[in-house]
Order: sequence, then C-alpha cells, then structure tokens
Amino acid sequence: MTNTVISVKHLDHFFGQGQLRKQVLFDINLDIKTGEIILMTGPSGSGKTTLLTLVGGLRSAQSGSLQVLGEELCGASRAKLTLMRRNNGYIFQAHNLHESLTALQNVKMGLELHENISPEDIKKKSIEMLEMVGLGDHINYYPEKLSGGQKQRVAIARALVSHPKIVLADEPTAALDSKTGRDVVHLMQKLAKEQGCTILLVTHDNRILDVADRIIHMEDGRLENTPDLNQVGQRVKD
Repeated sequence: MTNTVISVKHLDHFFGQGQLRKQVLFDINLDIKTGEIILMTGPSGSGKTTLLTLVGGLRSAQSGSLQVLGEELCGASRAKLTLMRRNNGYIFQAHNLHESLTALQNVKMGLELHENISPEDIKKKSIEMLEMVGLGDHINYYPEKLSGGQKQRVAIARALVSHPKIVLADEPTAALDSKTGRDVVHLMQKLAKEQGCTILLVTHDNRILDVADRIIHMEDGRLENTPDLNQVGQRVKD
C-alpha cells in the first residue's frame, strides 16, 4: 500500500434524500499508484465526475472506503476535506480563470492557500510555472486576450504550481481542437512526470487515450473491466 495514493473499496454514493434518493455509484473498487496517469472514460451521466469530486475532497464520500494519501475521506469532516484538497491540483473543461485577473494573478491563486510561502516566492514560482507551459511572455495578459489553448495552459500552471501529489482533470480537452487538445495533455503528462504526481483524468476524447498508463471505464455508476490499451488504440484507429 505504500505507493498507492488512491484506494477505493466498495464505494457507494447517493444523491437526494427520502423518496428522491438515487444511487449514482455502485461498489466502486479502484487502486491508483504514485505517478500513474489514469484516464476514466464512459458516457455522460455514468458517474465519472462524481467519482472525481469524491477523490478530490470536493464532496464527502458516504459509504464504503475512500483513502487518499493514506487518509480516510468517507464521512470526513468539512475541515479535513479542506486540508486534503491542498494536496490536489484541479483542471476543468471550463478553465475557470478569473477574467478580472492576469495570467500571473490566476496562477498565484494556486499557492495562496499554502502557508509559509512569502509573496515574493509566490510570484517567482508562478512566473516559473507560466514559463514552463510556454506562456512566459503572456504573464500580464487577461484571459480575454488568450486563446482557448492558452487559457487551459494557465489552468495547468495554476494546478501544478504548488507541486500537488494528485492532479484531477475533468474533460480538459473538450473545448479544444484536436492538436491543441493533444498539446495540452502532453504538457500535463510531461510536467506531472517531472513532478512525480498522479493524474486522474475524465475524458470523452478518444484522441488522447494513448497518454494513459491505464484506462478505466464507467457505465451506469459502475466500474467496468479495464479495457486493454491495444484494443482501445485499435478501436480509435477504426
């Protein structure tokens, strides 16, 4: 278990109360090791984003076991979830940049929850991260002046500037064209490998499946058997 960063055992999850209560995850079992890049596929409404938000501590797990970095999140308090979120970087389909802030100011937000970092160091690390994603000459640009791919690069820089142990990405290429989407994912892959972090990425994008160490598939709230990467590659070619 020492190199397992995410361990999910018999996880169920429900939305709503009383007669409106609906089960959305069923007996999920999953182990993810340090440094793995895991792609989670499946149709809309299959539970992918719900599982991602539970792993990320964005909502509390209800039933079963969900351990992240050795900490049990099932039934965890709001305070504990907040602490655990500091270990994560988040990248979403909508880049979620603050339109009134420059690229540099957006990236700095990725460090502001972290204690014992001086304002000078926050600025220095943020500039370095923007340079790593190829935007060193765009640090003072506002989002309205950036292309879709550039905005997503800012979002990657914000997610990775704190050197998180886990990166959680929800459809990060959905709004991008084919080449830009691949560039963005390869950039995530490269930086994550350099930083030694683990990536769990939800996607419908068959064009990026080859970056995965492993692919898991959700269907109707259940994890299906992991598809063979060679078979997946063949299906994509077909």
